[in-house]
Amino acid sequence: MKFIFSHKIAIALLSLMLLSSCQDLFNESNIKSNPNAVTDVDVATLLSGTLLGTAMLHEDTDVRISAIWAGQLNGLSRQHQTFASYIVSAGTFSWSPLYPVASQARLIQTKADLVGDKWTKGVGQILEALVIAKATDLYGDVPYSQAFDDVKYPTPVFDKQASVYGALQTVLDNAIQNLSASAGLSFSAQDFIYKGDVKKWKAAAYTLKARLYLHTGEYAKAVTSAGLGISSSAGDALTPHGTSQGVDDNQNYDFFRINRAGDTGFDGAYLPALMQSRIGSANTKTNETALYNHYFKIGISTTGALDPNTADGMFTEDASHPILTYYENQLIIAEAQARLGVNDKALEALNLVRAGLATGYLHGKTISATGRKYDAYTQSDFGPAGLANPAKLATVQTALLYEIVAQRYIFFLMQYEAFNDVRRLEKAAPIVQLPIPLYAGTKKPQRFIYPQNEINTNPNVPNPLPDQFQKLQIYQ
Repeated sequence: MKFIFSHKIAIALLSLMLLSSCQDLFNESNIKSNPNAVTDVDVATLLSGTLLGTAMLHEDTDVRISAIWAGQLNGLSRQHQTFASYIVSAGTFSWSPLYPVASQARLIQTKADLVGDKWTKGVGQILEALVIAKATDLYGDVPYSQAFDDVKYPTPVFDKQASVYGALQTVLDNAIQNLSASAGLSFSAQDFIYKGDVKKWKAAAYTLKARLYLHTGEYAKAVTSAGLGISSSAGDALTPHGTSQGVDDNQNYDFFRINRAGDTGFDGAYLPALMQSRIGSANTKTNETALYNHYFKIGISTTGALDPNTADGMFTEDASHPILTYYENQLIIAEAQARLGVNDKALEALNLVRAGLATGYLHGKTISATGRKYDAYTQSDFGPAGLANPAKLATVQTALLYEIVAQRYIFFLMQYEAFNDVRRLEKAAPIVQLPIPLYAGTKKPQRFIYPQNEINTNPNVPNPLPDQFQKLQIYQ
């Protein structure tokens, strides 16, 4: 890889990185240690920093690039304008802090074993799966089986993407088993996601399993896993934020409003166009004006610009950011059941999401009641002349799938799962896709390209090197 992070050095460097970028984030005392003094840490302290690293990986530049490549967001200036032209180089990407965070998740498990703590080990396994899932979702074949022993494997092999997916399912199965143990050590003070609630962590593991099964087209398994997954919005895995700039504020706010205002925005993006097409349409059961205004606001960066709503909407300083949620869990069930031809169960799951949105709940906030309407659908709404079948698709199944796919796309704003969907839907049968236009050229971006440091130091990097337009294995 050349994976130069030994476990102890990685602890220090990860602590230094996290402390320097968002000092005192979440006001967690265990994260305030002097990294220069670190020689070893207990499992609880390690959990604090690893949770923080995992959370940051869900709000970073890679997520913004994926949103641009999914057509949700547009790059308008400087480096992000080149991203919107699908121009990247090996120097664009880095596996730090991705692999250091994954390494610490693995170390949590080792340390938990030493004290017989199955609960904390289970959480460490979920964090490992979250981070490595991001790596393989964006890059395809990645180091995994040899990734965490830099002494024995200084240049680890790249595992095939399908193998990584299989291994992650096993890791999550083991996490669920560990979280089912009758006892474990308390880690509520270190856990800013679930406050040590092992039942919620266990449900989150099932939702992540369902996500991965949806990616691989194993729809029956996706339904089964999601059925044991996050069962209400109270179980959402959200990263909390505060209002202290550079301390605990939302990283999207920091980018959109403070550091790079105007570099990205929604002018020319497909997401607002899709939502506008659903406002004032023949679909009298749906009004997404409130959600549109929650996402977008005109004139924050410059006069007339369609900007991320950093004023009073989704991207305020203190806005929580989603990692795994009840809405995603139900939308997995909805799509998987629809693809299996079980339209009634698919519709039931979709309507549960709509019922939640009708209350105004989204990622811990309540959107305005004005312009907010999500009445329950019936199957007749997806018939050839149905109000929820604007494209006049031939079957209830495909029309229902189109609505589910659209709802997922809208919901996954600033979550890299939207980019996963865009690529996945090119293969998933029956084929139902959104008409997302390209920003440039004639080829859709399909993947991130391997980082330059990896190319320079690891002879096991795939050869020839894939470019950003080569499809990933599981979507071919």
